[in-house]
Amino acid sequence: MVSNAYAMAGSGAQGGQQGYEGIIMLVLMFAIFYFLLIRPQQKRAKQHRKLIESLKAGDNVITAGGIHGKITTVQDDVITIEVDKGVKMKFTRSSVSATAEQSE
Repeated sequence: MVSNAYAMAGSGAQGGQQGYEGIIMLVLMFAIFYFLLIRPQQKRAKQHRKLIESLKAGDNVITAGGIHGKITTVQDDVITIEVDKGVKMKFTRSSVSATAEQSE
């Protein structure tokens, strides 16, 4: 009977430590997700925002759809891109994914 009591007491003491191990594992998993997923995504979004704000007429750009062209006019939220002589298309600013200099 005494040996059973010691066995039960030993497992109960370890059960309290498992709570801390679980919390430590959750914090560790969150840290891994932050550094592998969240932080790089925020960095890319910041770079894209900076690119969108710096667009000006004369820049060679590439849209998200893969269209290459030269910006002719820049309005508030709309840019006009000349893709060939006399062929102009209007896009929203956010559809620009890169400048020609960045893609090289």
